[in-house]
Amino acid sequence: MYDNFKFDFKIFDNFHDMCFIISHNGVILNLNSTLKETLGFDKKDIINKKLFDFIDEPYLEKSKSIVNNHLETKGGNIFVKIRGKTGLVDADLTYMPFTYNGKRNIFILARDITEDKNKELKFRRFYSVANKTINSIQITDENGKMIYVNPAFVKAIGYSEEELLGKNPKVFGSGKHSKKFWENMWNTINSGKVWAGEIEDRKKSGEPFYTQAIISPITDDDGKITGYLGIYNDIAEKKMLEKNLIHSQKMENIGILAAGIAHEVGNPLASISALVQVVQRTSSEEFTIEKLELVKSQVKRISKTIRDLVDFSRPSNYELRLTDINKNILDAVEIIKAGIKVKNIEFILKLNSEIPPISLVQDQIEQVFINILINAIDAIADDNKDLKKIFISTDIIKDNLIITFEDTGIGIYEEDISKIFEPFFTTKEEGKGTGLGLWITYGIIKSFQGDIKVESTKSEGSKFILTLPINK
Repeated sequence: MYDNFKFDFKIFDNFHDMCFIISHNGVILNLNSTLKETLGFDKKDIINKKLFDFIDEPYLEKSKSIVNNHLETKGGNIFVKIRGKTGLVDADLTYMPFTYNGKRNIFILARDITEDKNKELKFRRFYSVANKTINSIQITDENGKMIYVNPAFVKAIGYSEEELLGKNPKVFGSGKHSKKFWENMWNTINSGKVWAGEIEDRKKSGEPFYTQAIISPITDDDGKITGYLGIYNDIAEKKMLEKNLIHSQKMENIGILAAGIAHEVGNPLASISALVQVVQRTSSEEFTIEKLELVKSQVKRISKTIRDLVDFSRPSNYELRLTDINKNILDAVEIIKAGIKVKNIEFILKLNSEIPPISLVQDQIEQVFINILINAIDAIADDNKDLKKIFISTDIIKDNLIITFEDTGIGIYEEDISKIFEPFFTTKEEGKGTGLGLWITYGIIKSFQGDIKVESTKSEGSKFILTLPINK
């Protein structure tokens, strides 16, 4: 406490903050001119009135403690809301008791922090939205080091928050983009503009992370860049749809090409086959007959390939009928069991009896099952493992029928999985497969508005998953 302190209150008129002197019972004795600018009141409207008349109700008791405790305290600081002419003003009050002319008074300095509180509110709102949004958000400092990542970003990229903060985003870069690509991005955001584009990063698991990114500079009041805000929208599904569309168009074009090849090759092939038969009937030489039989077998093989091509490229004329899928699978298994390679293979079936009949072409869907089973048997036959099993299951998920074929064979290399539905692609030895079986299977399933996917690990086996719509 300070005794007999005397000064001219006008010295406070140039202060940025509001200044008051109040009596021991809260009456306003003097104030500076800043108060009018802040609250909108003239001096005469406030002088000789109690400070508490201008304090918002929730903060009234707290403000009264300034007066109630002025004898026991040397001063302090509280937050209140003051009622001005145009609304409430957030104020940080610093108060200090003193003695003047033998009377106890209190000096109060009130700092308007309304703007700071509004900024804090905006920040809290942004923080709340950023933490709950499904889009990935990242903030870096001016040097490009991450200072904030939201939960969605952490979940999508696979790294923990601790592994990312303080690091450059290069830690999850894929290396797929050129130096010019990044230079263009940096030039754009450093010029104060917003950059938008697609970025391929790499998740911690090694999987690609495709996003549509919007990156903008963060500036201070002087326009100086203090950091960068990045918002990333996961477009993995879009990329998959684009890939499937391109693949479908590719398959369609190959089908058109196949029809032309079948026409051009089919006629000469028929002539060759006829000539071979004529020569066979007129020759008695054992060597000639043997070689002609070899030619004949190769002609048959080419003819089968041509028929497969034509079957794929030509619109089906078969009639759609309500088909019992489980019965079709059982029939396909019985047909396959007639082969020599099936001798030591165990078939394990788990078929859902609740599956309704589906409108399909019976012969075609049975051919699909046979093609997949043939591949599974060949994969198991080429493996030396004791476990030789094929698992077949059917189930209903939502409005779709899910059919799964899983084998314990040699599996497929990861780089080959994307190619297995392409024509003439095969992982079998030369002469053991045409590479058309799965291509035809793909075409048939797509013609039924279905889908076919494969999951495989080399040396562990493969799983083919067929999805067909159920028309209720």
